[in-house]
Amino acid sequence: MKTYAILRRHGWTTPEELGAAADRSTQEGEKMADQVRWIRSYVLSEGDNGLGTVCIYQAASEDAIRNHASRADLPLDEIIPVADTVVVNPDP
Repeated sequence: MKTYAILRRHGWTTPEELGAAADRSTQEGEKMADQVRWIRSYVLSEGDNGLGTVCIYQAASEDAIRNHASRADLPLDEIIPVADTVVVNPDP
């Protein structure tokens, strides 16, 4: 599997909506475990009280990520292949 960053801009207006989306993502991810693996997400404050995310996934392909997003009813603005990882400090 390759590593990807997924950009989801202005996807949610409340933390509750984002939580429901995370639940759907987890449920669909469990069904697609051989194709998609959710690693982590960073929640973005979009400035207009909206929330977006940058999600890190491992996936068999970009199509697998698109399929997962569709099945989980998630926005998907951009899929960016990760070329390398540089860890200066671990996540808090």
